[in-house]
Amino acid sequence: MSLTEALRSQLITGLEDGSIVPYIGAGTLTGVTEKSTGNPIPADSDSLILAMNDGKPMAPRLMYEFPRAAMNLENKKGRKFIERFLTETYGNKTWTTSVFHQWLTDRDVPYIIDINRDTQIQNMWADRPHLLIVGVARIAGTDFRYQIYQYFSGEYRKVTAEEADTSLPVLFKPMGTPRPEPNFIASDADYVDYITELMGGFAIPSFIKEKRVGKQYLFMGLRMNRDTERMVLSDMIYSSAEPAGWVLLPNPNDKEKRYCAKKNLEIIDADWFDLMGIEAPVSTEEALEA
Repeated sequence: MSLTEALRSQLITGLEDGSIVPYIGAGTLTGVTEKSTGNPIPADSDSLILAMNDGKPMAPRLMYEFPRAAMNLENKKGRKFIERFLTETYGNKTWTTSVFHQWLTDRDVPYIIDINRDTQIQNMWADRPHLLIVGVARIAGTDFRYQIYQYFSGEYRKVTAEEADTSLPVLFKPMGTPRPEPNFIASDADYVDYITELMGGFAIPSFIKEKRVGKQYLFMGLRMNRDTERMVLSDMIYSSAEPAGWVLLPNPNDKEKRYCAKKNLEIIDADWFDLMGIEAPVSTEEALEA
């Protein structure tokens, strides 16, 4: 289906009133660059692998997907190596502002699922109280695979699901973030643990399970052909409405079409910048001026 003006208006209205939940992936960071070098932020699988491996490609079987490559280097250099790389990349470098994330923030969206590991929305929500839910893996002493932080007066405070103020806007980052403390789902072993507990109901707080009933979703910046991402997606949107939502997916392939049909997701042959009504960004600054 195409992105008509009527559909565009419907989607934006749904995002603003909370009936449609934005689910955002690597493509929404297109145009974001490091301020000191001008290099694009590594967000998709290939760019992350190259950045993690000093700019050098890895073997074809490892280049297939970031978790596989991360598992290989974790076995060689230790899990701390992966955590340091992701913390340095997303927590210690200064990136330009994402035009898409700013647009989404300006809509006052009450609940966002962001499978990237950057801090764009956290930075933009620095002026508002909110809840941050972060996915964690391979931790002892608990069955739960999340941490909840409540943000107020410039500080994050770790809280339980029972203590959390569930009236606040929610940013759910299942794959992690460097702030307020580094936690990431990155290697195959992380994903196996996280997805297992996700399927068992231990990776999503109870108040989110209640909040998500009957919601629809709008997927942006995310291809639908990666198995690990699709397994996470399936459980994150459990109890959705019928249909479950829409996918902004330019030039979908047959595999993506079959998967979306199975999940009752309607494909819109467009991208996130079409929803915003701007040209495809070459750089963030140019997009902001558009």
